[in-house]
Amino acid sequence: MLAWFTRRCAQSLVVVVAMTIIVFLAVNVIGDPAEILISPDANQIERERIIAQLGLDQPLWRQYFSFLSGVVHGNFGKSFVYGTPALHVILELMPATLELALAAMIFAVAIGIPLGLYAGVRPKSRLSKFIMTGSILGFSLPGFWVGLLLIMVFAVQLGWMPSGGRGQTRELLGVQWSFVTLDGLHHMILPALNLALFKISLVMRLVRAETQEIVPQDYIRTARAKGLNEERIIRVHLLKNIMIPVITIIGLEFGSLIAFSVVTETIFAWPGMGKLIIDSIHVLDRPVIVAYLMIVVLLFVFINLVVDALYTVLDPRVRIGN
Repeated sequence: MLAWFTRRCAQSLVVVVAMTIIVFLAVNVIGDPAEILISPDANQIERERIIAQLGLDQPLWRQYFSFLSGVVHGNFGKSFVYGTPALHVILELMPATLELALAAMIFAVAIGIPLGLYAGVRPKSRLSKFIMTGSILGFSLPGFWVGLLLIMVFAVQLGWMPSGGRGQTRELLGVQWSFVTLDGLHHMILPALNLALFKISLVMRLVRAETQEIVPQDYIRTARAKGLNEERIIRVHLLKNIMIPVITIIGLEFGSLIAFSVVTETIFAWPGMGKLIIDSIHVLDRPVIVAYLMIVVLLFVFINLVVDALYTVLDPRVRIGN
């Protein structure tokens, strides 16, 4: 176990270091923030002072090592726009994105797994065919269009849901959360559903494919021959065996929900990291952009470690030492 954990951490460290280089170089070729942040009316002395203050007068390699040293100490530099540490700017908005992504994943699991199981166990029924047709729509419809449609129907026409914003929040463990209030949950439903639509279809089709592969297996036939009811067969024999690929997808897709919630957060005016990164790109706020990308990388690395560890819990045949 210790050897596996050490090896995985070493691999993760290599990935993180490689990503720091890629992220830093990519961000530094998208433009010159001095051209946006410095007034055209500023004289040459003022321009040079601001450029030196931002650290943009240093060679690129020196800027990178300064950035890498800061990352090790949890310091990504100060935001050019907000004038505060970039990490603080990100962490202030991260809870909003995390709870939205978690709500979307709960929708995906709660809806996708049962529907996928039904479609896999009864593939020829009309309801199964209707479910699979719906999954195609989930893959095909663009998120921004679905989001606008949800607002138009449920917020404008019916008036059942708020059209945007995070709603009322309450402090929990020193952080403001909206899921602990009814108003916050009310505001969360539409953006979470919009964010989850593609994931619901993905989980549904994966569960259906795995179910159809496992149902003809001998141990399922043996369980039925022993007289076990269908519910127990699904819960004990079927569900446990399909969960390994499903957990892999859920883990990776949860990371993508956090990283790519930009469209949903923009449409529903959800004050999360996605909206912040769009604003930061517009003004080339490099420290915030780099901090956001590195946090996303670290999240994906951590999620992969958790998924690998869960393999051994769900399937004893998977050995951590291998």
